Amino acid sequence: MTKKKKLILALSAAAILIAVGGGLFWAGMQHGLHAAMPTITGSGASTSGDKVDPATGRKVLYWHDPMVPGQKFDKPGKSPFMDMQLVPVYADESGDDGKVAISPRVQQNLGIRTAEVKEGSLTTTLESVGSVAWNERDLFLVQARANGYVERLHVRAPLDRVRKGQALADIYVPDWVAAQEDYLAARRMSADLADAARQRMRLAGMTGEQIRQIEKSGKVHPRLTITSPVSGVVAELAVREGMTVMPGASLYRINGLSTVWVNAEIPEAAAAQVHPGSTVQARAAAWPGMTFHGKVGAILPEIDPATRTLKARIELANPEGRLVPGMFATVSLTPAARKAILLVPSEAVIQTGTRSVVFVASEDGKFAPVEVETGSEANGQTEIHSGLSAGQKVVASGQFLVDSEASLKGVIARMGDAGAANGAKAAAAPAHHGRGRVEKIDPDSITLSHEAMPTLQWGPMTMPFKLPPDGLPRNIAVGNQVTFEIRQTPEGDYQITSITPADKQTGSGDGK
Repeated sequence: MTKKKKLILALSAAAILIAVGGGLFWAGMQHGLHAAMPTITGSGASTSGDKVDPATGRKVLYWHDPMVPGQKFDKPGKSPFMDMQLVPVYADESGDDGKVAISPRVQQNLGIRTAEVKEGSLTTTLESVGSVAWNERDLFLVQARANGYVERLHVRAPLDRVRKGQALADIYVPDWVAAQEDYLAARRMSADLADAARQRMRLAGMTGEQIRQIEKSGKVHPRLTITSPVSGVVAELAVREGMTVMPGASLYRINGLSTVWVNAEIPEAAAAQVHPGSTVQARAAAWPGMTFHGKVGAILPEIDPATRTLKARIELANPEGRLVPGMFATVSLTPAARKAILLVPSEAVIQTGTRSVVFVASEDGKFAPVEVETGSEANGQTEIHSGLSAGQKVVASGQFLVDSEASLKGVIARMGDAGAANGAKAAAAPAHHGRGRVEKIDPDSITLSHEAMPTLQWGPMTMPFKLPPDGLPRNIAVGNQVTFEIRQTPEGDYQITSITPADKQTGSGDGK
């Protein structure tokens, strides 16, 4: 064999070896990638129900990412959506018993925490502001009891402070002079005439004290000294020196200051928390560091249409008359004690818009959604009027995982009218738009190779979607480039809500 032939044979053998090695390398890479990346399956695709978890010996239905519960995978691996391992869903976790089970390891990793349902009452304090006003129940009027003339005023200006028994004015009363003279003359004549004359002095308007002064002194007192019936402030002065007064004429209006009113603004939403008799503490900027105590006297039956507030009339003790009308005061109202009621952490209550739901932890480690009727909320606690009993455990943190599992298994939908609940949730689900190629059309699903969808934080992938409620348009066929819109269903799957061709390749779909 010549050297030339030997060289050709050597080169041919090297080329064969390189081709075989490259093929083996490519096959190995493909096998490794296929093993590393789990296959995405749709809601209608078959799942690995015959898989058994070697760690627990339990049958595995499928694997999924708890953060994207609508996507199911037929083998374990790393989630394509999040930096975490896929979680198995076991056959005994199907939720047919109205409960959902979650692996203890997943519960620990995601920080699921429970809290006990306890009996108690919410102690809330309502803060409000108001203005100080006269206590109208401490109002006193000083009137003239007979015709006369004002000779002297001892208190001459409004808003002067007066003491109980302090002289206010001297009035000369001519009618009293004649009555007193008749009494003194009759007393010298006989007791019967004296009694009749004493009665005439009473009819003239003299008080019992004034009559006793006449009897004791035996002299005529033509002037009447009017005194203050209470300690307070002269709110109104209606008389001047030299004026003629008649019986019933108002001379002074005096308000006591031992107590005052504070008219506080109570929001309409908090009106049920305030009742007459509720204790109150008040503070005024004029007296820093001082606290005034009182109680709610009445809730005025009128709402301010501009501020939507009620007025609470609060009666405060006013030592030394420090609070005066017109001052502003900040009041703290403590509602009357209510009977004990069930309380749960407010974070445990999931508001769906139409109802309130909590997840109750059972002794077998599962979670069941329970619809509850809630009441007031304060200090991180919420009242429960129905649906729970004392001693039960409710999920207080990590509800998003339990809720996603329950939605995936249809547990939430089975709590009430499934159709109404599903319709409400579907209407509330946000829409996501994408672009891709039709790979396969099945009776109940369509498989698309779509581009990245930023609103869902999805990368490019091939996955099935549920068909639109009205079916596919006639011009959609395998191989078409399409633009589409999807929404998440209450079960966690994604459904096409609209799909249209993105190119002119519609001929293959005309006969569909």
